Amino acid sequence: MTGDTITQPTAAAIVQPTVAPSRAAKELDLKRGEFDLAVMLGRIRTVGDMAGGQRRISRAEIDRVRGSEGFPEALRESIRAVGTTEGAGLMEITTARFTRLARAGVLTPVKFYLNRYRAVVWLYLAQELRQFAEAEANGELLTGRMPGSMRERLDEGQDLRARNWRGRYAGCLLQQSVDPWERAAAVASLLDPVQIAEIVRDPYERAYLNRLKPVPRTHGAPDSPVARIVERITTADDPDEIRWLRSSLLIGLVQARAQRPAPRPVPRPTPGNVPEPAVHAPESEPLSDVAVEPSMEESRGLMKWLRRRRT
Repeated sequence: MTGDTITQPTAAAIVQPTVAPSRAAKELDLKRGEFDLAVMLGRIRTVGDMAGGQRRISRAEIDRVRGSEGFPEALRESIRAVGTTEGAGLMEITTARFTRLARAGVLTPVKFYLNRYRAVVWLYLAQELRQFAEAEANGELLTGRMPGSMRERLDEGQDLRARNWRGRYAGCLLQQSVDPWERAAAVASLLDPVQIAEIVRDPYERAYLNRLKPVPRTHGAPDSPVARIVERITTADDPDEIRWLRSSLLIGLVQARAQRPAPRPVPRPTPGNVPEPAVHAPESEPLSDVAVEPSMEESRGLMKWLRRRRT
């Protein structure tokens, strides 16, 4: 994952005056799409709340970004995203080779959108493409014959763009928050509801995760063709990827429950002071039944997993 190393917001930052993303984007002279990408990449830090409302930006953070060297041009250049044609031009290769490198997982998309024909258009960080092209170790991939194993997988229809985008997206989400429930919700956002229901048996916990779950802005109206396409892209479908996400969600739930329980309705007093039924601890899938990654730090473990899958 490429991006600036950031310091997680402290508790003090949460009580500072904040503004909505639309206001912050205007004050930072960014288009909303540019602002969202800057947040995802950690260039702009946000703060959340336990109620699961929209994440906001502190006044101190706006001042920090505005005071950074080269603002706003340097910020815009660091988040400039390009499509296949422009990306191939930056790397001085054909669009066909660029697409094959992306499908093989060598180049990782940073965002996507659907055009008017509902075709998925992948975008890549221009900064990363230039760095890749300048590295001597990548020379053969740019001009020579691709490795045989890579050619075979591509001929079989391999396309890792969506999976690699999900990995990057998850890593960025995990960097944005220190709250364990938000981190668990970030992982859950990449699993389908059936997987989540198998792991999170308590309905109040599922509702809380759903409330905290981040949703990509390119989602369209509910149940629309666009929404279904976006759902397919944002939902894990690779067996190894699903296994990793399930394990990470289980670990995240253990950490979240240890800090605080998920909110639930307050029991109404019963006539005659009849005691309420005992509330049992929520059931979840046994940890012993799942292959848990050795690393407990989700974002770092995810990128290690992605690097192993590319080799």
